Amino acid sequence: MIRLDQVSKQHGSQILFLDASMGVFKGEKIGLVGPNGSGKSTIFRLIVGQEETDAGQVSVDRGVTIGYFDQNVGEMRGRSVLEETMAGAGAVADAAHELHAIEAAMADPDRAHEIESLVDRYGHAQARFEELNGYALEARAQEILAGLGFDPEVVPQDVSRLSGGWKMRVALAKILLLEPDVLLLDEPTNHLDIESILWLENFLRMFKGAIVMTSHDREFVNRLVTKIVEIDSGELTTFSGNYEFYEQQRALRAEQQQAQYDRQQAMLAKEEAFIARFKARASHAAQVQSRVKKIEKIERVEPPRSRRVIEFEFRAPPRLGEDVAKVERVSKRYGSRQIYKSFDLLIRRGERWCVMGVNGAGKSTLLKLVAGQTAPDEGSVTLGPSVQLGYFSQHAMELLDPQKTAIEVLQFKFSGANLGTLRTLAGAFGFSGDDVEKKCSVLSGGEKARLVLAAMLFDPPNFLVLDEPTNHLDMTTKETLLKALAKFEGAMLFVSHDRQFLGALSTRVLELTPEGPRTYGGGYREYVAQSGREAPGVR
Repeated sequence: MIRLDQVSKQHGSQILFLDASMGVFKGEKIGLVGPNGSGKSTIFRLIVGQEETDAGQVSVDRGVTIGYFDQNVGEMRGRSVLEETMAGAGAVADAAHELHAIEAAMADPDRAHEIESLVDRYGHAQARFEELNGYALEARAQEILAGLGFDPEVVPQDVSRLSGGWKMRVALAKILLLEPDVLLLDEPTNHLDIESILWLENFLRMFKGAIVMTSHDREFVNRLVTKIVEIDSGELTTFSGNYEFYEQQRALRAEQQQAQYDRQQAMLAKEEAFIARFKARASHAAQVQSRVKKIEKIERVEPPRSRRVIEFEFRAPPRLGEDVAKVERVSKRYGSRQIYKSFDLLIRRGERWCVMGVNGAGKSTLLKLVAGQTAPDEGSVTLGPSVQLGYFSQHAMELLDPQKTAIEVLQFKFSGANLGTLRTLAGAFGFSGDDVEKKCSVLSGGEKARLVLAAMLFDPPNFLVLDEPTNHLDMTTKETLLKALAKFEGAMLFVSHDRQFLGALSTRVLELTPEGPRTYGGGYREYVAQSGREAPGVR
């Protein structure tokens, strides 16, 4: 359906692809993987013609329709959420628009003399609309919007009233409603909660067309893809299987290549030692020349490329007392909406609580109450006497000084720390080389999140309260964060939509339901086993 043949592409001095090839065939579900900046999004733009190759060819079979979702939402206003979604439905949306235009013309008294031709046109337009299954379009759009988390009362509202994150969901809904032959999805799980991710996962599993996608959600990729295309140093390498199998195969290939490299290096060392030993002896001149020529003809085996992953040893936090946080008979209301009523929770030393609940259940409110960012209407929230609390929220990123560079933020907070240590810390969270000199004003959402987390964990508190800490983090940075938090000796209370993160860290689960809070012994995996669902409201 789609082929990239011997493609080369360069951005400035950076070579993204060099004689790279890949194919997309009917029904395939492909995951694009590679470090940040390796060219994953560029592949999408090459396929849809937003960029051109420097060399080589990108070809798409005639008649193949492509739906491309990226992070650039564009202008959305003047239509309801439902109308905006339906406007992206391709030919059926055009047919609907034509029907509405003819209906308006038929109702116009000034065009009464055209009524016969309008009725004739309307009959043809209606037949075309029915042929495209247009009368089911609104129902399908409603179903997709509900799956992506839209409340029914939001759907008729003007799309311009939505936040950027919710507009991203509308953009995704438009692409899904289009039902193209090929879906190109660039980070579709950004801005989605766990319920919407699970719905999308099921939708894409049932999708009959081809899919090419990138995602930082390891579990999402692992469950969906049947093929991985890795971008590494300008090359595209294809692996059959899911992400977990790709990791195994990549490790095996690297091991085999390292063994080949070591064998060749041992052989070369032996030959070079012979040449060095006998090159001054006339009696061995023929043998020396023969071995020199032999070495020159050998095709050199390259050592396997290893991605540079910086690890940082975080300090141990101060020791906690037994009781870390106590929520007693707390009630909280926003307007007429009751969030909590006589709610109790006790967090003890060493416990790692993850909080589950549908949108609006009060997950972030609980974290704000415990962190002292908001007060209960009734009841009390108290922290243990030895508690040093660290709170991460999306709001924390807004507090970064836009004029400071990333390294200056760390230096300002830890003025006594060695510059090299702070650079290593920044590197562990994805700020390599000159990235540390970027001003906060130009950092992306993911970069800001990484900087705030780095600053929090350098001199860690003993009680971490984390609201969606993995938003926009790539897989490598997530691994760094997971390793750091897995060794964390304090207590944790957190909200996350990342199932790998939930499963690896949680030891207790609090589920917020309309009937009241429920607690589960064990972590997220035990919660799934006991409840029979991966998230509240999902079966």
